[in-house]
Amino acid sequence: MNILLSVLILSQGLHTIEGFGLFSVLSQVRKLVKAGVNSVEYLYSPNRRQSNDIVPEEYDFIIIGSGSAGSILANRLSENQDWKVLLLEAGNRANAFTEIPILAPLFQLTHFNWGYNMEKQEGICNAMEDGICAWPRGRALGGTTVINYMIYTRGNPIDYKRWESQGNPGWAYEDVLPFYLKSEDCHLGEPCNSRYHHKDGYLSVEYPFTSKLTSVFLKAGEKLGYRTVDYNTPDFMGFSPIQATQKRGKRHSVAAAFLDPIKKRSRLEIITSARVTNILINPETKAAYGVEFFKRKQKFSAMATKEVIVSAGTFHSPQLLMLSGIGPKEHLEELGIPLIKNLPVGETMYDHISYLSAVFTTNETIIGPIQALSPKEWLNWITHGEGLLTSLAGIEAIGYIKTEMSKEKADYPDIELLLNSIGSLQFDLGIISRPELRIKKEVYKEFFQPLEGKPSFSILPVLLHPKSKGYLKLRSANPFDPPLLYGNFYTDPENHDLRTMISAIRNIQRLCDTAPFRKLGTKQYEKPIPGCENHIFDTDNYWECALRSMSVTLHHQIATCKMGPEGDREAIVDSRLRVYGVKNLRVADSSVIPVTLSAHTNAPSMMIGEKLAKILEEDWSS
Repeated sequence: MNILLSVLILSQGLHTIEGFGLFSVLSQVRKLVKAGVNSVEYLYSPNRRQSNDIVPEEYDFIIIGSGSAGSILANRLSENQDWKVLLLEAGNRANAFTEIPILAPLFQLTHFNWGYNMEKQEGICNAMEDGICAWPRGRALGGTTVINYMIYTRGNPIDYKRWESQGNPGWAYEDVLPFYLKSEDCHLGEPCNSRYHHKDGYLSVEYPFTSKLTSVFLKAGEKLGYRTVDYNTPDFMGFSPIQATQKRGKRHSVAAAFLDPIKKRSRLEIITSARVTNILINPETKAAYGVEFFKRKQKFSAMATKEVIVSAGTFHSPQLLMLSGIGPKEHLEELGIPLIKNLPVGETMYDHISYLSAVFTTNETIIGPIQALSPKEWLNWITHGEGLLTSLAGIEAIGYIKTEMSKEKADYPDIELLLNSIGSLQFDLGIISRPELRIKKEVYKEFFQPLEGKPSFSILPVLLHPKSKGYLKLRSANPFDPPLLYGNFYTDPENHDLRTMISAIRNIQRLCDTAPFRKLGTKQYEKPIPGCENHIFDTDNYWECALRSMSVTLHHQIATCKMGPEGDREAIVDSRLRVYGVKNLRVADSSVIPVTLSAHTNAPSMMIGEKLAKILEEDWSS
């Protein structure tokens, strides 16, 4: 079903909106999109006569995973006329619905999401079903770029100075900047003329929809001393409209950006619905030479004459390494997995966490649900790639601030602020966002439902540099079992993370008490979160309770295959992404990032893919 047909159906539904009611219309939207998510698995190779024929073959490089790094590697490596490349993806091709930016939350309720959850831990996720937070990850050609919120942030020079200073040469800001530029096709107007942006790359970067609230947000930031900046330059500290991975108003996943333009390249073979279960490693030489994978319940193998590259993401890359015998010795022995190399795989994991419920009401409507369903908006998006449908589900602007909790001497942010112009979960009447985030029905009814129909917005604080360290383990030796995921939110001994988030809320309150927001009649929504009623609202004790109830992941887990020098006890790969102790095997995705970044991890992962392509060109040029 194409987008135009879906719009026509939605438009027909809108003719009877007064009879149906908004709840019914939104329910039909959810059903329609979920019914249309069935996508086609395929094997692409111009040299194959029949796509159903999968036979063992030799390739120069085998890439596992088509996410932010994997798709770029597939593109760049297959540029070499002498190299044959295989890209294996467990998911299928995304459909046209995923191109609609405002529908981003919906696709976490489909099979394009692995559907993973964090293991239950005391003191967090109290407002979620069974006390368990959702941890979404993309399962499609293009990985998480098919379901994410498309926010394009790279981080700043201080982030990369920390990265390099841990013993990782070649990862300073000026070292990685060329690889960001190589990917980018800038459509941001004047910022594109800066040396920190580039035109004519594969990846389109645009400004999505913004309401008048963005201007208010930027002016309020100025009142507190924050300038309006381009956060993807070294002059990053301040407020800015969001930059997004969109092309003419449509989601620009890495599959659309880096794979679609090279469909006819004969040196690249892409197999979707292919679940890799084992990396083939010679136990004597400790050299990787191929992979095993399942497709349509049949087992296949493929051989690599040069290297195997694992780009399966922060969860699946360490899982696959451990299933293949690379990981903590005791853990693998416990599960009966023969040990190839004893490494602390999965023992380090950091994540950006955010808080959902810093909600403020206003005297005037910014954006309403009926506007989002308007046939006029759909037509504007289809014909011009503009309007509300390009919205990142309400996320419009970003602010980088340094709270009172920071011990950094440099002007370096510890909190990111995200402006959400549509309010909170009440915008879709709880039909999509509530189940997406596993919010309990009774919590939605008590806290969010009273906001329905009322003008509101929210500002989400994001903890950029958490001290709390999580980890993951194998659930079993069965490769089809999901890993055990432990976020360990707010467990740092000094309680630094919790206190920083409370400080962030105080900064948000000051921001919303400035003249630009007061002109809108802005007031904080003071209804207590269920379970926190015994605390006096707006005290630190109340906010601790609220944060432990409503904090969620921002999907930015890192470091499960951490990069570091040989003396680093947490390191899995070196600065050239080679797995320690195993030849011809590298990892390239956000799992290798060794330090928390002032960035969403999509763009850094793409940079990693670009950089590894250059490294491989250097290593195999002779």
